[in-house]
Amino acid sequence: MRALIISANGYEESELLVPYYRLLEEGLQVDIAAPRRGAVIGKHGYRVRANLSLREAEPERYELLVVPGGKAPQALSAHAAALSVVKRFFDSGKPVAAICHGPLLLAAAGVLKARTVTAHESVAHDLEKTGARYEDSEVVVDGNLVTSRGPADLPAFMRAALTLLRAREAGEFAAAAV
Repeated sequence: MRALIISANGYEESELLVPYYRLLEEGLQVDIAAPRRGAVIGKHGYRVRANLSLREAEPERYELLVVPGGKAPQALSAHAAALSVVKRFFDSGKPVAAICHGPLLLAAAGVLKARTVTAHESVAHDLEKTGARYEDSEVVVDGNLVTSRGPADLPAFMRAALTLLRAREAGEFAAAAV
């Protein structure tokens, strides 16, 4: 199985690295896509290597999409390729997991209407303006979508994302109608 993490400069380190290593522990192949291949610098200066550009990312090759927070989701909202990746994941019904400011990218892609989500409280109003229902919880699962508020919620976030992924693999998962 394969997972795709999409990000850009300004990502929140823990929200990218915890999912990355947790997914590797589960035996998944994990790729990181960014506007360009190469170094991507986090909010606190940590560097990761994007092995794909967003244009090279093919959602059909992955079972899970992860969108970390920080400043990266807002920057990615201006990239047509990032919006396309998000839309294609939602169109396929595959699991999507977004944390903290990550749901801003999903909102920009127009996929949150009538969905229940959580995120960093500072973006709750922005998400509601796109038709999402905001809930202040450590994790919210709505069909194929998993969202969480921030780094403190990472354990619940990863449990929920992995539960969805396993259910899909076992054929027990049907995406909610969007």
